[in-house]
Amino acid sequence: MKKILVIGSNGQLGNCIRKVAPDFENQYEFLFTDSKTLDITSEDQVYDFFYDNKPDYCINASAYTAVDLAETEKDKAFAVNADGVANLAGACAEYKTILIHVSTDYVFDGDTNLAYSEDDFTSPIGAYGQSKRKGEELALEINPRTIIVRTSWLYSEFNKNFVKTMLNLFSQKEELGIVADQFGQPTNANDLAEAIMTIIESPKKTFGIFHFSNYPETTWFEFAKKIAEFSKSSVTLNPLTTDQYPTPAKRPVRSTMSLDKIEQIYKIEPKYWENSLEECVNILSQQ
Repeated sequence: MKKILVIGSNGQLGNCIRKVAPDFENQYEFLFTDSKTLDITSEDQVYDFFYDNKPDYCINASAYTAVDLAETEKDKAFAVNADGVANLAGACAEYKTILIHVSTDYVFDGDTNLAYSEDDFTSPIGAYGQSKRKGEELALEINPRTIIVRTSWLYSEFNKNFVKTMLNLFSQKEELGIVADQFGQPTNANDLAEAIMTIIESPKKTFGIFHFSNYPETTWFEFAKKIAEFSKSSVTLNPLTTDQYPTPAKRPVRSTMSLDKIEQIYKIEPKYWENSLEECVNILSQQ
């Protein structure tokens, strides 16, 4: 039975992979690790783990994701998002493991009106995006059997994310201001988990970079409005400009990604973000 190693199993994506794992228990053995059981910034720990377990697939769902904090903790961001990825890629190359590495739309500067393709020039405007781009480069350089999946605006019923933050604020506030001039694609981490498993199940692997998200593009303001609608909240939402809501790290103005490649090669059809959001809000309302 082939083995799938899931790095960062306590994060949003890791938890969503845990959810779907029972559907594949007759095909794969899943190995779930977190930073306590496997520190990817330690080369020795990574190689020892691969020597003991020899996984066929490694899904790297771990990352330093504190976008604003990364501006002052650049070394920590690069240690996890670049050096840690290099360690995984090296072990994958040695043990002929296919690496599926999750990256981000923040590798782009957002200075465009067009959807980014996988071949477009990357120019991250913050330390987080810079660290993720370096991780991409190292993964592809060290292990040719690498599939990078860039995603965006990830949320789920697990851990901290925009949807859960909004629902919490809706219960506390009567009025909120939400940024309305940044465009992107919300992504339900459950959909991303299913997409990754579809890639693993594909009999023919195409390596390289792919984009995956829900679609079409929207703004944080419109995203929040739908969260309020689906949760039947009476909160008043007001649109803000980026200048009215300054943050330590700059965000891409428009980081919309083209999804054509993953659909053509792996036959993965992305879902409408509103449908996936409604599913998530329904789950959260029952908790």
